Amino acid sequence: MKEGTLAHIALRAGVAFAFLYPPINALFDPYAWIGYFPPFVKGFIPDLTLLHIFGAVEVILALWILSGWRIFWPSLTAGGMLLGIVVFNMPNFQVLFRDISIAAMSLALAVISYQNHGIGISGRTGTEV
Repeated sequence: MKEGTLAHIALRAGVAFAFLYPPINALFDPYAWIGYFPPFVKGFIPDLTLLHIFGAVEVILALWILSGWRIFWPSLTAGGMLLGIVVFNMPNFQVLFRDISIAAMSLALAVISYQNHGIGISGRTGTEV
C-alpha cells in the first residue's frame, strides 16, 4: 500500500484518533483514565502528573502518525503501548479488546513504512539484500 492512499490515510487517522481522545478527555475526567496505569508505574510522581505526561506522549505520537513522516517508530511504539495497556489490564478486557484492533492497525502502518522505506536509520531503505 502506498503512503498517501486513502487506505493509508484512514489507518493513520484511526490510530491518531485513538491516541488523541484519551489525553483530551483526561483533562475533563482524569480519574476515568488513571486506573489503566499498572501499579508498578504509580507512586513515583503524582498520578495526575503521570497521566498528563503520558497524555503528552500520546498527542506527540498521534500528530507524528498523522503527519505521515517516517512513521515506522511512532507506529511501532503505538502498537506496543496499546498491547501493553491490554496486557496490564486483563480484568478490563471487555472494554480494552478494541485496543488489540488498533494495535494491529498501528503495527500494519509500521510494516508498510518498513516495506516502503526501512526504519529510517543508517541510510538503509529496507529493500536492500
